[in-house]
This record gives sequence, C-alpha cells and structure tokens, in this order.
Amino acid sequence: MILKGKVWRFGRDIDTDAIIPARYLTTSEPSELAKHVMEDADRDFPSKVSPGDIIVADENFGCGSSREHAPIAIKASGIQVVLAKSFARIFYRNAFNIGLPILESLEAPDSIQEGDVIEVDADRGVITCVSTGKEYEAKPIPPFMQELIESGGLIEWTRKKAS
Repeated sequence: MILKGKVWRFGRDIDTDAIIPARYLTTSEPSELAKHVMEDADRDFPSKVSPGDIIVADENFGCGSSREHAPIAIKASGIQVVLAKSFARIFYRNAFNIGLPILESLEAPDSIQEGDVIEVDADRGVITCVSTGKEYEAKPIPPFMQELIESGGLIEWTRKKAS
C-alpha cells in the first residue's frame, strides 16, 4: 500500500480531546465529526485539511480516552494515514478497527515539516519525503492489519469473512 500526500504536523501527547473535542460527542456521524477534527490543536485545521493529506506527530498520539470517535474523525476528514513516533495503545487498535492506517517511526517526525509531501510504503515501512528526497524507516503494517484497512475496518472485514 503506497500513500502520498501533504503533511500536517502536530506535537507530542495529542490526546483524543484535541483530536475530537468532547463537546462534539453527541454524534457518531463521521461527516459531522470531521467538521471539528483537530480544532482544539489547530482551530483552522478542519477548513485546511484536504482528502489525501497526512498527519505527522511526535510521541503518544491519541492518548487520553478510548473513544473511537478520534480515529473516525481523522479518517472522515480525508486524512489517509497518521505517522507518529508512538501511539497510545487503545488509539492504535481503534485506528485499525475503523480502517485508518497508522505507522510508527522514531526518526521521520523529527525531520518532516508541515507542508512537505511524503510517500509512505506501508508494506515495507519506508517513508520518503518527496520534498527533500530523504528516506526513513517505519514499522511496516502487519498483513492482518492491512486486511482490516483494505476492508474498511473490522466490521467490514468480519462481514466479508461471514459471507
């Protein structure tokens, strides 16, 4: 799976309240959640993000509550992949459960800047910054997790297996 897009940068410890503020949890509708994604971290983000964009962050992305709304809001906003040094474990699992690809790389987030264009080879765990030509390593997405992503998440994967 090759993903390519423009980068939006965020720091460390971006919690689920910054990803989708609790005041918007009166709905589970993805398109409504997308209207408010990351707005507590960057007020204008929902109006700036475009389909195919990529989030790059530091350590502990998705910490805080276990709400599934956070990866749903990110995916619904058009973000195609999140790259971070590390993820909170429950966010990590929730992201794959809803079909949002995420990758961990210790080195890439230190060098990739907002506005850069990167290409992510999720199968091999290679990140290429098209803007600079530099390559970085990431943990490849395991085959089963790739199946979940390709199916659109755990529910769709289960439906396909059951039919």
